[in-house]
This record gives sequence, structure tokens and C-alpha cells, in this order.
Amino acid sequence: MGTEESTLDITEPLLPPSRAEAGQDLADGYEMLPHWKEQITLRGLVVSALLGCLFCIITHKLNLTVGVIPSLNVAAGLLGFFFVRSWTGILENIGFRVAPFTRQENTVIQTCVVACYGLAFSGGFGSYMLSMNQRTYELIGKDYPGNRPEDVKNPSLGWMIGFMFVVSFLGLFSLVALRKVMVIDYKLTYPSGTATALLINSFHTNAGAELAGKQVRCLGKYLSLSFFWSCFKWFFSGVGDSCGFDNFPTLGLTAFNNTFYFDFSTTYIGCGLICPHIVNCSVLLGAILSWGFLWPFISKRAGDWYPDNLESNDFKGLYGYKVFIAISLILGDGLYNLVKIIYITIKEMVNARSQRNALPHVANQEAENHKLSEEKLRNATFVKDSISSWFAASGYIALAAISTATIPIIFPQLRWYLVLACYLVAPALAFCNSYGTGLTDWSLSSTYGKIGLFTFSALVGSNGGVLAGLAACGVMMSIVSTAADLMQDFKTGYLTLSSPRSMFVSQIIGTALGCIIAPLTFWLYWCAFDIGSPDGMYKAPYAVIYREMAILGIEGFSALPKHCLEICCLFFVMAIVINFLRDITPAHISAYIPIPMAMAVPFYIGAYFAIDMFVGTVILFVWERMNKEEADDFAGAVASGLICGDGIWTIPSAILSIFRINPPICMYFGPASSS
Repeated sequence: MGTEESTLDITEPLLPPSRAEAGQDLADGYEMLPHWKEQITLRGLVVSALLGCLFCIITHKLNLTVGVIPSLNVAAGLLGFFFVRSWTGILENIGFRVAPFTRQENTVIQTCVVACYGLAFSGGFGSYMLSMNQRTYELIGKDYPGNRPEDVKNPSLGWMIGFMFVVSFLGLFSLVALRKVMVIDYKLTYPSGTATALLINSFHTNAGAELAGKQVRCLGKYLSLSFFWSCFKWFFSGVGDSCGFDNFPTLGLTAFNNTFYFDFSTTYIGCGLICPHIVNCSVLLGAILSWGFLWPFISKRAGDWYPDNLESNDFKGLYGYKVFIAISLILGDGLYNLVKIIYITIKEMVNARSQRNALPHVANQEAENHKLSEEKLRNATFVKDSISSWFAASGYIALAAISTATIPIIFPQLRWYLVLACYLVAPALAFCNSYGTGLTDWSLSSTYGKIGLFTFSALVGSNGGVLAGLAACGVMMSIVSTAADLMQDFKTGYLTLSSPRSMFVSQIIGTALGCIIAPLTFWLYWCAFDIGSPDGMYKAPYAVIYREMAILGIEGFSALPKHCLEICCLFFVMAIVINFLRDITPAHISAYIPIPMAMAVPFYIGAYFAIDMFVGTVILFVWERMNKEEADDFAGAVASGLICGDGIWTIPSAILSIFRINPPICMYFGPASSS
């Protein structure tokens, strides 16, 4: 993507064009697109359910061990293609006539699978939901201040499935009206969604397209290299991925201790090739600012600003600064852009009404006489099967009403008016998360969940505040995570010429499947293993963290470390000022002003992935200088191959882990003096 697109300025009207403007004729060389109902098939739903079960098992495994879930979108697209192709091939060989398998059906399957397995993460089975149980209460200690035996709720299939059904659908309705803004007007990249689309398109490319054939071969080449490289790295990664190339001190041990190292991740190099240069540079700038200066500076104040004998994940120490300063940057950037979009949308609506009767036939004539380019065809397809804003708003209000009445039955500590407050602010947070995911491919839904956790624990207080905060975390996390996944999949659908209506229906079906499959697959782990045991295989590291944060929330913001709130306010204002400067300065200047949302991600996660993404952007920058045309044609294919190969390796590596087959070698690095 070029520099002009990376500025994220709105260059087209926000309102969808009419059918006449979109045009009814397809450009030469494009197939007639199937109706949106034809894109949803019975065989596709069966395959989606099977893959949903597989991916939920993998997600639970990762959730209960390391707590970090990679994007499996590309693997869903690939396996969906493989299963349906195998299905149709078998039926054709025995004489049955089957409908052709299109890229749109492939995209719908991928969307359904992502919606299903996404609930295994946002459902909190390794975090907030598990924080409520007896084991986590005992691990923290019965004598720990604020840790009460009354604030315990053990897992049960009945209440878990019920809770999932009443909270998981609202995210689908919260941002669907902004799909054109995010995908077409802002041109957000959504790297995993883009990579998945290019992969699916490569499977369904018309024979004879020379460039497309070269792109497919390029994608396949780098997919294979990435897959085998990830396989090679596994042999040296030791138990729990604590060794090997993923922990390679490439910039020295001191830098490594501050998370500055190149971890040879082909996924993030691929993201760097897809994301605009300004995004990659913003991420690196955020890493340097936080891990290079701010955290070392605050660390030296241990014993003064906060106690110096705390655990690394204690919110009363440095961890509290990391989380809440990142949240401040994210909220400042996201809320600024939300207000900006609302203003421009209202302005466009007023202009459209005033000009509706001015030139009604010009657009028709242009649509009839002008053949659509590839981009215009995608735009027309994306807005053709529109989803009514009134339908989205009505759906959100109806579901919010049901949820507001139901959640207090499951969690009496969370009163109905607190649930209603969650749903009033959730769409703004969902926008922030979707916007950030479009820039960096990182969904920070857990961060937004922590906002709800801390806030509602403080509001309820010591009498039930722990369970109320954890339940509110689930409400927030489900909405913002589902909204980001929906927009990511809309990007995939936009690039594969899939109907947004079929994708929205597929999301609803996938979410319904996930509400049943995710709890059932978690229950297998819960019954078969000693979940949460510090000495066991499934330690569930985030369960204790979430419960401790809820306990901290009862004490309010006064429990935060010294000067944390003041620094948070400073960064919140800084994000707004930077965005304002990006809007008022000329394009050739604003193109070099960093994006606060991208800067915030490494504040919380670490600097290592920023190094990888910057390596990707350097490769693209040099490639563009050497051969601009070749870079434009093949950079996306190379990036997609790198992301796909690493993503596909996640499946066999997780299966090996489930069967307790550990890597044979632990490659570890230490100072020369200790050797």
C-alpha cells in the first residue's frame, strides 16, 4: 500500500452509492457473481462446524498454556478449500453432479469458522471466566485482602452456554453500519484478512491469467518456505516455547531483557510487507518510546513510585503503568476518530439529501457507459447487498435489552443498570478495537475487557465487586472482539467479491455454533485435565492475573501506582493532539506523523514484533526503490505466503502439544561469563 493510502484520509463520500451508481454490468473478464443466498451452502456449514470444533480445541490449548492466540484466518480459508474440494471431488468421481465451489463460498466458510473459534478466546475460558473458580481463589490465597470465598463461581455448561448466547451477538450489530467507512473510505489493511483473501483468490484464479498465475506460484513458494521454517524453529523451542529462535537475543542480552530482539517471525515480517510504512514506523516508535525510555525510567523509581518486591504482572507495579498508559493512547486515538467519523457521516447525509434531486440521471448514464475497474467492482459489490442501519440499530437494542435482563440472573452482583451502561459505551470501544486491528492486525479486546473489569469492580465495591468486574469484562471483551473479527472478515469479503449480507449471516451462524462448541470443547479439557494447577500442563496463567485485577479494582484508581493516572492523562491528550495535527497539516507532512493507535500496541505487548514489522517495511522500501512495478505486483503475495505458512503450522504444532510431544532441543542463550 502506498503512502497516500496510509494517511487514512477520507476521500470518498461515506454514504453508499445507489444501485445505479454502482452499476449492474460487471467489468470485462469478471465472472457473474452468485446471489448472496447461493454463497451460503449446506456443505459449507457442515465444513464450518467441523473446522470450528478443531479450531476451538486448538484455541483452548493455547489459551490454557501460553495465553496468546495467533490469527487462524488463513488456516480457516485453506482448510475450508481443502475439505470442500475433497468433498466435491469424491461426489463427482461416483457420478453425482455438484454445484461449483466459488471463492465466495470459500470466504463464507472461513468467516463462519473464525466467528466460531473466536468465542473460544473472547469467551474467557482461559482468563476472566476461569478467574471465578475455586482453584484460582485458592491460588491467590484465602488471606489475600479482598479475595472472598463468596466471589467464587465454578464452571458449568449450563450457565456458560447461556452467558455466551446473551453476550456474543451484540458485537455483530455494533459496527456493521460502519463497514464501508472502515474498509473502503479508511482503506484499513486488516493484514490477516487481506492475506486470507489473496490466498482464497489464488485458489479460484481463472486459468490463463499470466500475472495471477505468477502471483499464485509466488504465494505458494513463500507459504512453503514459511511453513518449513516454522517447523524447523519448533525443534529448538523447548517446553513451553521458552527457547529457540523465538527468544533469540539478536541485539544483545540487555536489549533482549527489554524485549528488543528479532524473533524470526514470518507472520510479523509479512504484516510489515502489507501494512503501510507509517504504521510500521509508528509501531517501532512506540516500542522505542516505551521499552527504550519510559519503562526503564519508571523501573528506576521502584521503591518510591511503587513497591520493589512485586511480581512482574502485579497491577500495583510496573505492569499497571504498561496496561493503563497503553489504554490511554488507544482510547485517545479511537475516540478522536469516532467523533470525526460521526461528524463526517452527518455532514455527508445532509449533503446527500440536498443534492438527491439535482442530477438524478447523470449517475445512471455514467453507470451505463462506464465499465468498472477492479476497485470499483469491489466497491460496488461491497455496497450492493446493504445491511440496513435501522436493522443493525434495532438488533443491537433488542439484544442489549435481552442481555440486560438475563445477565443479572447469571451474575446477581452485576446489576441491570450496570449491564446497560456496558452496552452504551461498548460500540465506541468496539470501533477503537476494529480501527486498531485494521492498522496493526492486533486485536486488543482483552485490554478493553480490562477497562470494564477495573471500572465495574470499583463501582460495585467489596460486596461482589470481583465477580461483577469479571462478568463486565466478559461483556466488553465479547463485543469488541466480535466487532473486530467481523470487520476483518468484511475486508476478506471485499477482496474476494463476496456479498456482505452473506458474510453477516455466516457470522451469525458461526457465532451460534461457537456459543455451543466453545463451552463443550472447554469442558473436555476441564474434565480431563487439572486446569489451573501451577505444576500441571495447563497452568492457565491469565486466570490469576484477571482475578487480582478485579481485587485491585475494588480499591479504585487510588490503588494504581504513583503518578500513573497523571501519565495516562498526558498520553490521552497526546493522542488527540497528534491526530489533530495529522488532520490539519498538508498530506506531504501528515504522511510522516505517527499514528497513536499503532504506537500503543508495543507499550503493552513488547518491542519484539515491532522489530519484525520494521524488517518487513525495510524490505518493501528497498524493493520499491529497486523495482516498483514488481513490488506492487508481488509484495502482497509474498506477505500472504509468509503469514499463511506460519499460520498453518499452528495446527500441527498445537496437535503435537495436545499429544504432549515436546520439541527435542532447547536452544538457550546466556552471557559468556556464565558459560
